[in-house]
Amino acid sequence: MSRPWRWAINIMMLIILLVCVGVIYKLTANQPSFMLSCSSELFNRQQSEQDSKHYLLVDLFSKEGQAQINYRYFDLDGNSAGSVSMQGQVNSVDLDNMLYDISVKTKQEYPHSALKQAPEHYKYLSYVSSLNLNKKGMHNLSVQVLERDENKDFAVVLFQPSNTVCGCRLVN
Repeated sequence: MSRPWRWAINIMMLIILLVCVGVIYKLTANQPSFMLSCSSELFNRQQSEQDSKHYLLVDLFSKEGQAQINYRYFDLDGNSAGSVSMQGQVNSVDLDNMLYDISVKTKQEYPHSALKQAPEHYKYLSYVSSLNLNKKGMHNLSVQVLERDENKDFAVVLFQPSNTVCGCRLVN
């Protein structure tokens, strides 16, 4: 075999190898999985002091493009004041801005027995998500990591459209 043919065969093998590596990467690359356990004290300076007596716990799980968000509300004594559980998918991840865009497809609400005593945040989240789910069939929300300290497994996260800032533990 002549020398030019050997080079041609080697270059063809290299191109085939690169194409195979690209295909394998595309098939195995998926959106990053993450788990956040967040908390925030609720208050509303324009209303009564009712919201200052509640805490919000948010658990966010994402794996293989699927997402689940659980909002749980408690009073200062640890009694449940309601919860909202949402399931959907991660549409996009902007790693430069640490922004996760999520489309919620289903939602379950577990209100406190006396809805008048529910935190304003619960009422707002229930209203906005129901409005979007009934109108469009989905509720879009975004989660943006504002600050992150991997050494302490801690992050400050902004949830939209509820405009909630929470301190979160990064759970791997």
